[in-house]
Amino acid sequence: MTKLRLAIVGAGPAGIYAADILLKAERKFEVSIDLFDHLPAPYGLVRYGVAPDHPRIKGIITALRDVLDRGDIRVFGNVRFGIDLTIDDLKKHYNAVIFATGAVRDADLLIPGADLDGSYGAAEFVSWFDGHPDFARTWPLEARQIAVIGNGNVALDVSRMLIKHAADLLPTEIPGNVYDGLAASPVTDVHVFGRRGPTSVKFTPLELREIGELNDVDIVVHEEDFDYDEAAQAAVAGNKQVFVIDKIMTKWRQREAGTASRRLHLHFFAKPLEILDDGTGRVGGIRWERTAPDGEGGVVGTGEIRELPIQALYRAVGYFGSPLPGVPFDKKRGIIPNREGQVLRRDPSAGSGGLFNQQMYGVYATGWIKRGPVGLIGHTKSDAMETIKHLINDAGNWWRPESPAEDSIVALLDERGIRYTGLDGWHNLDQHELALGEAAGRVRIKVVPRDEMVDISLGQ
Repeated sequence: MTKLRLAIVGAGPAGIYAADILLKAERKFEVSIDLFDHLPAPYGLVRYGVAPDHPRIKGIITALRDVLDRGDIRVFGNVRFGIDLTIDDLKKHYNAVIFATGAVRDADLLIPGADLDGSYGAAEFVSWFDGHPDFARTWPLEARQIAVIGNGNVALDVSRMLIKHAADLLPTEIPGNVYDGLAASPVTDVHVFGRRGPTSVKFTPLELREIGELNDVDIVVHEEDFDYDEAAQAAVAGNKQVFVIDKIMTKWRQREAGTASRRLHLHFFAKPLEILDDGTGRVGGIRWERTAPDGEGGVVGTGEIRELPIQALYRAVGYFGSPLPGVPFDKKRGIIPNREGQVLRRDPSAGSGGLFNQQMYGVYATGWIKRGPVGLIGHTKSDAMETIKHLINDAGNWWRPESPAEDSIVALLDERGIRYTGLDGWHNLDQHELALGEAAGRVRIKVVPRDEMVDISLGQ
């Protein structure tokens, strides 16, 4: 019977779902799966991309942990693809590889001033407040007035973490250094900008409702943004999610002006044009154009220009994938080029300008690095099913490794002196973080430094 030795690079939801789906799939061969991640702990963006005050979303970790704890998937953490392990290494030891590395960089905001001091990417801020080991332990929280550009859930997460009182985050697993930074923040106002109207936002109702329940924070909306055209009215009437969002905002519109010490302002029909320099190379303001409905669900510029003084700006305009050594990469889309998860490379005879149209046998992709940073967990599962279907059907084109024995990859990592962590190591770290939290009367306190995470995982 044929045996598939499979490597999966990326131990977040996409990688774990792919492994689980393959193990449960109808097939005519045995399977042995090794899951690699550059971080010492698994779960990817569920651990390092979800705000700490969202325990319901973090409950996904429980389901992912159940998959890993079955014992039929090996986990190798703290292994950096392209540095500790290359694609040539994988070809030597495996029949195929699935890349599930996600998208963790900020997409570019292409307006003047976006690179001023005090202009930050949302992804980097999220990594900081989630205790990602590869980011600085401190964050410059010195602004009183802050702008956030974007109308998706990441924009709301960033805005909520900036405006929420730090004491209200203590029941969560927020790292100690993050609590200290947020507690010292002088912020009074956060302004969220979106170029379309309230019925076109990408917020989920749950996320939106949460910001209206923040302690000592007033929500400020503007009546001029709610003069709906026929397209907006049709969206409210015909889409349940838009209907709920409109209902939430209608309640806010009916509230009297509050006396809270902090305010979260929502600006719709506002297209950012420029981030203004305060004269010292730092963010000093934002200039935007008032837009208006175009009658077809979009917007057009009105020519009315407005400005607002701010001292910091966060760009929440999307995530972007990162290239991997030896793997094709579409620089425009920020993904590994693929056809339903089968990785495609350029025709060598066409040069660098050729199309990605030749299958790279043995190499697959799933999750955000496959489709781009859109969709929720349900999309990740369907993504993985599609990729696994092709992996199974491509059995005749798998790699033929020289050294497929399961202990050969362990010997390679040991030979290179890689301090890799396994599933037992994650359990050690998990218990340690829970114990830190219990001692402080909290659920969990994350360990942030990478070396400390590894030491604890390895029992050193």
